Amino acid sequence: MEIVVSENQGTTPVSIMRLRGALDGNTYEQFIAEAQRLFDSGARNLLLDMSELTFLSSAGIAALHRVARIYRGEDHYNMAEGWAAMRAIGRERDDGYQMQEHIKLLNPNDKIQETLDTVGFKAFFEIYTDTQSALASFQ
Repeated sequence: MEIVVSENQGTTPVSIMRLRGALDGNTYEQFIAEAQRLFDSGARNLLLDMSELTFLSSAGIAALHRVARIYRGEDHYNMAEGWAAMRAIGRERDDGYQMQEHIKLLNPNDKIQETLDTVGFKAFFEIYTDTQSALASFQ
């Protein structure tokens, strides 16, 4: 997977992370590390451009959950815990956890949207089809 990061310095600064390729068992650590690096450098709003993401596996779903927890300022699960992260996702969905304020998704294809819907993530992440609307949503 290739990750390209850019910054939008509008009224509210937003880091834009473009994901190219598959977010899966081979690439999830790279994704988490880059999101953590951005957070550690002061980024607090993240737009995940998924327009070139071709596949999202269960490891990718768990990584997306972990990144969401990082950007909420919460302790995050160790990916080595495996299914514990997936159970946490289910608990948060069942507990009516609120929409992510600091992470938004841009242009996931139909297959990725179906995966997000299957695991209940469409209830947690705002999904946009154009960059300007997505960036404006952080205001």
